[in-house]
Amino acid sequence: MRALVPFLTLLLALLILSQSCGGKPSSAQATHPLPDTLNVGTLYSPTGFFILKGDTMGYDYDRVCDFARSHGIALRFKVARSMPELLKMLDKRSVDLLACEIPVTAEYKSRVLHCGAVNSTHQVLVQHSGAGLIHDVTQLIGRDVFVEKGSKYESRLRNLDNEVGGGIVIHTVEGEAALPTELIQRVSRREIDFTIVDSDIAQMNLSYYDSLNIQLKVGFEQRSSWAVSRRNQWLADSIDMWAASSNAQEYSKQALKHYFEMNRGPKPDSVKVDTFAVTPPGGICPYDSVFKLYAKQLGWDWRLLAAIAFCESGFDPNATSWMGARGIMQVMPKTARLFGVDEASLSNPEVSVRVASQILKELDGIMRSRTSAANRIKFVLAAYNAGSGHVTDAIALAAKYELNPREWEENVEQAMLWKMDPEYYNDSVCSNGYCRGTEPVDYVVKVLNCYEEYKKNYKR
Repeated sequence: MRALVPFLTLLLALLILSQSCGGKPSSAQATHPLPDTLNVGTLYSPTGFFILKGDTMGYDYDRVCDFARSHGIALRFKVARSMPELLKMLDKRSVDLLACEIPVTAEYKSRVLHCGAVNSTHQVLVQHSGAGLIHDVTQLIGRDVFVEKGSKYESRLRNLDNEVGGGIVIHTVEGEAALPTELIQRVSRREIDFTIVDSDIAQMNLSYYDSLNIQLKVGFEQRSSWAVSRRNQWLADSIDMWAASSNAQEYSKQALKHYFEMNRGPKPDSVKVDTFAVTPPGGICPYDSVFKLYAKQLGWDWRLLAAIAFCESGFDPNATSWMGARGIMQVMPKTARLFGVDEASLSNPEVSVRVASQILKELDGIMRSRTSAANRIKFVLAAYNAGSGHVTDAIALAAKYELNPREWEENVEQAMLWKMDPEYYNDSVCSNGYCRGTEPVDYVVKVLNCYEEYKKNYKR
């Protein structure tokens, strides 16, 4: 059974949300008064509720914050490890609202009141765009389709095979390689031709791989929404009233675009710098002197800081990521504020590198006792990319499953990939939930490869 997130984490979330989700009460307040603090139950997921670089994000998270702001209330989150545990939390009244996708089925209707906007998903065929695009399921006859063994996708594919009279070549995959994100990535690399996943997962991954096509539906519509206890019709009515408002619908539309449409793919390799910035002779970029200044304070090679900046932004001081990170070092505004820096200042390369250096120094301190000196930079880079919480989770997973928790390659690196799998990110040793583990793993390789090139071509 899934344990709750540690109390201190939840208390911090409450303090943050009481500030960020506060606001004036809605004029459309339900007759039953809302509590000052609403207890919200949820599940970690790649789209609805997740933590990245220390910030809580997600489609459901953002929308429930909007509901709280519109009613001038605070939120306290409790994260369950499974749907049964989440429902048990609701039954025991430890949470008031389930702000995650609860299927609208007869089974769930007997236990909860669905409320708010209803989301519809369906299973889709993921294929590469271009020549040979399949437009009809009958064209899958004689073609190879890869799905997770024993999953709902395999079940649907076998039913589909019967519907078309047989002939679809079904390949079942197990373990880490069977994760939807992994199979989608293999399609993007043209290692396999087809896989089947839910449309929301496919849409989110399309923001990473724009060469894919996900238009062909192969499954029936699946409806879901938030839910409350059947005892709390008043709360369902309040959420329904908010969800029907034009402001909430516009906010949800923008959140949908943010999490499912904004490009999250690799940064362009071209260097974008200020018009009047000048790269010194034999230098890497116009900001070499800034890297040298703060690398000295860190005790690092300045070319490593330059490699981080290039991999983060291509040296573009005005770069902004889909999650809001800014500047050449892609610092999160919330993190910058902890160091006394406002968001607008992050477009200044000196400020960006200064704050990033402070972050890297803290991460180095966190990882110092957890790994060897030879490995520490890899742990620090992974933490800079994904947040220290995900790296410490991976360390805990590595220790639990008999890998070396002090070695990165083939050990903690492997455990980081496990954090894409619900079986592992819901493990009791993890406190930070889902992480797209391929990103920090690839990031460490990319930065260190860039650093090696800089060492060959530029003087220390």
